[in-house]
Amino acid sequence: MENNLLANNIYYIGVDDKTIDLFEGQYVVPNGVSYNSYVIMDNKICIMDTVDSRMTKEWLANLEKTLNNKNPDYLVVLHMEPDHAGSLDAFLKKYPSCKVVSNIKAFNMMGQFFEDLPLEGKTIEVKENDTLSLGKHTLHFVFAPMVHWPEVMVAYEETDKVLFSADGFGKFGALDTDEDWTCEARRYYINIVGKYGGQVQLLLKKAASLDIQKIFPLHGPMLTENLGYYINKYDIWSSYTPEDKGIFIAYTSVYGHTKAVAEKLKIALEAKGQKVSITDLAREDMAEALEDAFRYDRLVLATTTYDAGIFPQMETFISHLKAKTYQNRTIALIENGSWAPMAAKKMKAELESLKNITFIDPILTIKSAYKKENEETFNKFVEALCK
Repeated sequence: MENNLLANNIYYIGVDDKTIDLFEGQYVVPNGVSYNSYVIMDNKICIMDTVDSRMTKEWLANLEKTLNNKNPDYLVVLHMEPDHAGSLDAFLKKYPSCKVVSNIKAFNMMGQFFEDLPLEGKTIEVKENDTLSLGKHTLHFVFAPMVHWPEVMVAYEETDKVLFSADGFGKFGALDTDEDWTCEARRYYINIVGKYGGQVQLLLKKAASLDIQKIFPLHGPMLTENLGYYINKYDIWSSYTPEDKGIFIAYTSVYGHTKAVAEKLKIALEAKGQKVSITDLAREDMAEALEDAFRYDRLVLATTTYDAGIFPQMETFISHLKAKTYQNRTIALIENGSWAPMAAKKMKAELESLKNITFIDPILTIKSAYKKENEETFNKFVEALCK
């Protein structure tokens, strides 16, 4: 999508990265990721963010082609995370007269990421609701701390009514990937921004006062139609409201017995008309499992007792739930143990600190393998989940 005109003299100069294996060192991105950057060509030429240093060369080529022998006046840094600010030093070496526009927290971070960055006399510090006139275009800066770093701000372009939304409304996947926005945007949001729902809610309230016609994020496609759909999704996700009525079963299994119970439960719940998703935490993407946990209103955790505790992948999953402030859900527990089942007790102790969690009664305890003696409790377990 090189050098593409997006609005009145606003151009896309970002790049797709299809060589990356893990985003932020942990998230699987089979379809890559885009690093979005924009140019506003006006009386004053303004660049909106740089890109990851992995793609500096390609980005500078896009920029140079769009500038067509002109020099930029401003570089706006909305977010200092290296996947967006990673080419800042290379940019300043190429365009030494350009001024950098950002806030005090971002400027403080720049010295942490770069050695001897040539910023003296080249900085313009902005505060909440400050504006920057480019000619026909005017940028209005709105601070968005902890969405998802403390220095984050967004910029509203008043003429074309564009919100440059930083990491907000971003998604995994290169721009030339043909895939549904919601799934990968949800996985992106829950895992990267999910802890900061309260801060996202504050930003949505600020954004409600702006006449936004387009949203240009730092990852994923530019949003130019049906903005109410995307904003509503962000409102649901950031308020920790279940998106769908359904049950997500997350299990770990050593020899297949706990897996068999989880799959039996799925069949029984679907027979009752319930929407069910299931995953093996040891074999499938942990980030996608977290996404499903937040998507549905009910969660089943099924695991074995391991070294008198919780099986490691389940323990990791629970730690992710806690880190992302999982809340407002119903949780049911299944444990398996051959001599001293105690995984349910351990899991419940970990989860009780979360807000507005309702635990299903009864707990389903399996000793080694499911047998006829488990059927009564199993049936009660199914009925309780369906309520």
